[in-house]
Amino acid sequence: MPELRVEFDERLTEVRTDLIRVAALVEEAVQAGTRALLDADLDLVDRVIEADAVIDRLCGSIEERTYELIALQQPMAGDLRTLLAVLRILQELELTGDLMVSVAKNARRLYPFDLPPRIRGLLERMGEQAGVQLHAAVDAFVDGNHTLAAALPDMDDVMDTLQTQLYRVIFSTGAADERALHQAVTTALLGRFYERVGDHAVQIARWADFVISGRLPRTVGQDRDREPAASGDATGGGDG
Repeated sequence: MPELRVEFDERLTEVRTDLIRVAALVEEAVQAGTRALLDADLDLVDRVIEADAVIDRLCGSIEERTYELIALQQPMAGDLRTLLAVLRILQELELTGDLMVSVAKNARRLYPFDLPPRIRGLLERMGEQAGVQLHAAVDAFVDGNHTLAAALPDMDDVMDTLQTQLYRVIFSTGAADERALHQAVTTALLGRFYERVGDHAVQIARWADFVISGRLPRTVGQDRDREPAASGDATGGGDG
């Protein structure tokens, strides 16, 4: 039995370590996707897309190993909560990566249009806030920090405020022609993508708290709708 426990602990540590690796890659995607958008860097867009494929493969590997540990090792109590949280956090991280692909791809749709200064500034702040919230949520899981996990909903209020400010700027500028209307719609979608990243960070924090306290997080349907992160041209998730 002690040997089996040692093997289980080692494999659980590997899963947690790889989850942290995924989180680091997603944080990089938030930074890179934002820079690709703000700098109209089409080469960086391609790198964000390529990096997301790596994230997806690593998520698949972690998910498979986590299910094996649950099915074959029969973990109890805290270990089982950790493994269940890993599966849900992986989902939130993978969807966040997809959202940043959508952000990056919209750099193509806006190219060579220059973002107005106020809109550019708000999107930059939203990118920064997304990174802050994601990092804090993952830290809450890694460190078992209940206080930090509980702070995420309040942190997300900052993101919601930035999204509201972005919409106000968009509406105040108006759309003089079809091209301007397209740019306004695309910019509004970008604000939605960042707001969704903030929501995913809140969910990660809730699963971190689940590991600590044993309290099951509220279901997604209780506080937000979960639409696909990126599906086709409407959300910027196509191949174009």
